[in-house]
Amino acid sequence: MSCPLLIVLKGARVRRSLLAVALAAATGATLLVASPASAAPSVPAKYLSQQIAWKPCFNPVPPGLPAGSDKLLCGTFSAPMDWSHPGAHPDISIAVSKLPATGTSVGSVLLNPGGPGGPGLTMPLSFLGRTKLTAGQDLIGFDVRGTGDSSNTTCNGGLDIGSTLDYRDRSQGNLNLLINSARLTAQYCQQFGGEFGPFVNTEQTVKDLDLLRALLGRDKINWVGYSGGTWLGAYYATYFPNRVGRFVLDSNTNFTTDWQDSFAWQPLGFQRRFQEDFQPWAAKYDSTFHLGATAAAVNQMYEQLRAKMAAAPPVIGGTTYNGVALDNMIVGAMYSSRNFTVLAQNFAVLESVVGGGAFAAHATQSLQPISADAFLSTFTSILCNDTAWHGDKQSLIRDSGQSGKKYPLIGYSTISQPCLSWHRPSLRMPTPDGRGLPPILMVQDTHDPATPYEGAVLAHKAFANSRLLTVQGQGDHGVYASTGNTCVDNTVESFIVDGVVPPRDSTCAGVPLPIPAQAAPVSVVDKAAAYRAAAGSLPSSS
Repeated sequence: MSCPLLIVLKGARVRRSLLAVALAAATGATLLVASPASAAPSVPAKYLSQQIAWKPCFNPVPPGLPAGSDKLLCGTFSAPMDWSHPGAHPDISIAVSKLPATGTSVGSVLLNPGGPGGPGLTMPLSFLGRTKLTAGQDLIGFDVRGTGDSSNTTCNGGLDIGSTLDYRDRSQGNLNLLINSARLTAQYCQQFGGEFGPFVNTEQTVKDLDLLRALLGRDKINWVGYSGGTWLGAYYATYFPNRVGRFVLDSNTNFTTDWQDSFAWQPLGFQRRFQEDFQPWAAKYDSTFHLGATAAAVNQMYEQLRAKMAAAPPVIGGTTYNGVALDNMIVGAMYSSRNFTVLAQNFAVLESVVGGGAFAAHATQSLQPISADAFLSTFTSILCNDTAWHGDKQSLIRDSGQSGKKYPLIGYSTISQPCLSWHRPSLRMPTPDGRGLPPILMVQDTHDPATPYEGAVLAHKAFANSRLLTVQGQGDHGVYASTGNTCVDNTVESFIVDGVVPPRDSTCAGVPLPIPAQAAPVSVVDKAAAYRAAAGSLPSSS
């Protein structure tokens, strides 16, 4: 997907997080769970006999977390590295969390922030204000295999190869570097992923989740998944149709095709969001930001600033910001309209820095280093392991050039695809089609940048028994309990809590874009910052 969300690593596509919290290692007394519900007979008894030792996640609760965070419990369970051959490799560990229902618990809602591969251990905290949901539902967060506090995979620095190359530079030498960098990234990821790497995929993950269902003592689970979490939810439902309760898929990737086709919609989505939402908004408040009085003027300012940064990248606090960094900053901000004010301010800061203006002396903020690459390594492994990718050097150059001319924000970046040189495991997953499933609710903004509406409509049409709730004139990535849209929030909670299934597809009006904050903090954001934010959880009701 905040992620929700979806990202293409070398395409500089990033998802945002609305709640990033540091989760301490769980320690404390043991609390036994209910006896496991029935599971597939192929699951070895030693896994089903586990009991999750729930204990407080925070001791003490870190400052800034919402009231009620002390109620979040954490634990772990073991799963086979390879579900097809449980004894062939060492077991892995899966980290989980639980926000117990405030009343009598009648169900469990599994929450996934997307990515794919995003850690979601703290995600239940985002729903503390959803009293109707929390009254009778235990909210379950988890870090999927490969990331977070679960067993990790790594690309050992391979994800940064070629990260400073400008996709708009179409010289043959630079094109060769971009393509070769993606190949080397794939080689790094597969080398350092070791024996675990091939098993970081959706098929293995949904089997982890069904074991979790059994350990929770539930015959069925409910689900709220965002962005890449719609893919994971659809596949869980396909593998375990009899375990499906009430599933909500929010900000949908096209989970009825392969990852490559699904991501192909992103250049359109981000360009549309930038041009049709942000630029007119910034022009409307030209008296505040001074970026241009028309959308065309704002776009011209961006193009001119990008050219200056590409020609002479400024150094801010020891970090170099080139044209690609500017694009990444924009992409990260497009996920939520709450980011628009800071983005507009950042434009002004960078303009001043490039021109040697008054801001330059004060723009000394540097970015913190990324502590680990587990999330993006997991993201890359899932994308490359799950479904086949097609193309070659010539098609990459041709197609990315055509995409860039139509969608310059990220279209050119599609040249760089590590999955094309990935040695996939022998994995053939069934395509989700919805047949035999209970009704599933899909929620989608019309201007979603990371999972564009067009792809969601294709998934809806190919997924039987789905209901599509379209949010008109809204563009955030992650809608339910995130944007303050009461129509969406009420529809989703009536579905999950009360079992009210919309009889047909329906619509909600979008919420207006925000009025600029008067004292929003100024901070320069680049890809690294967006990646760090992606380690948090979606969504936030605050």
